[in-house]
Amino acid sequence: MSDEMPSDLRYTEQHEWVRDDGEVLTVGITSFAQEQLGDVVYVDLPSPGAEVEQGQPFGEVESTKSVSDLYAPVTGVVVERNEDLDERPELVNGDPYGEGWMVTIRPSDRDQLASLLDAEAYRATTQA
Repeated sequence: MSDEMPSDLRYTEQHEWVRDDGEVLTVGITSFAQEQLGDVVYVDLPSPGAEVEQGQPFGEVESTKSVSDLYAPVTGVVVERNEDLDERPELVNGDPYGEGWMVTIRPSDRDQLASLLDAEAYRATTQA
């Protein structure tokens, strides 16, 4: 497993990462998650304006092995979806913390960020 796990991000137990960009949060799946999935072939993401609820599925990642739900790390409204993934879903494998991001969310309650894991706590869940 890759130790590439940015310490400035927050994480969910379902293997999403969250970067706080001020007004919005950028969300993607972790390197651990994409390694478990294998080659990503399709990503189903909500349109801007869609409401998401913390802990609830908001999209799917399909790989050569399986289909996995994406879970909202916070409650809020989708501001932007990564249109590049429509044509190049492999970006999730190649750059999960960069070009492979999924959506940006405007959180309705920023306090929910405190319930997410830091890098050390997330790393512990992947080594269980």
